[in-house]
Amino acid sequence: MEPTYLTAQQMREADRRCIEDIGIPGAVLMHNAGTAVFHEIDQESIGVLCGKGNNGGDGFVVARLALQAGLQVRVALVASPDDITGDAKNYLNAYERLGGEVVLIDSPETAARTLDSLGDEGLLIDALLGTGIHGEVRGLVRAVIERWPPVHTIAVDLPSGMNADTGEPCGVCVKAETTVTFQYPKVGFKNPAAHTYLGRLVIADIGIPARCGVFSGDPSA
Repeated sequence: MEPTYLTAQQMREADRRCIEDIGIPGAVLMHNAGTAVFHEIDQESIGVLCGKGNNGGDGFVVARLALQAGLQVRVALVASPDDITGDAKNYLNAYERLGGEVVLIDSPETAARTLDSLGDEGLLIDALLGTGIHGEVRGLVRAVIERWPPVHTIAVDLPSGMNADTGEPCGVCVKAETTVTFQYPKVGFKNPAAHTYLGRLVIADIGIPARCGVFSGDPSA
């Protein structure tokens, strides 16, 4: 059966309906998302690169679960810790309180140094950018993506730098071997050009009820 594809705006609305109308907390969805990514890990040493939004929050969940499972975990944050809020902040705190360490990428130099060192890991988790990206990727996130080492990579929801509605890179884009997308694949994934960056696509059920993803009209319109 053909899955339902949603635009970035429709995905945000499905999340909103689930949280506000149904009453399932966003923290539960974030935990479920991170757990789905964690289940794809088959290495004992991983690096997790996190941005400041919910995508980064999913990454903190992955890092905490990996730490609790006895894996070697290195987390790099491409943002100021002060910019991490809400559920993402809570999961970052939980990871750190369990003894997890975070490397802060705050300059092009630290980006280059950190990404070069992460080239020694068995697996990288891309939790930098989600579906909300508009225009070209710039700043430190671009520096990180441009320096991404040739290490097996799992993308959280979609490869960072991909436009969720077109499937095209926003100037730069992480190339993943596996993409774990949440509840619904994005419309842009239909674009053959996106397959180079997506790799193997896993559609993970994170607990959003089907009624929250029902929209009239064609999602790709």
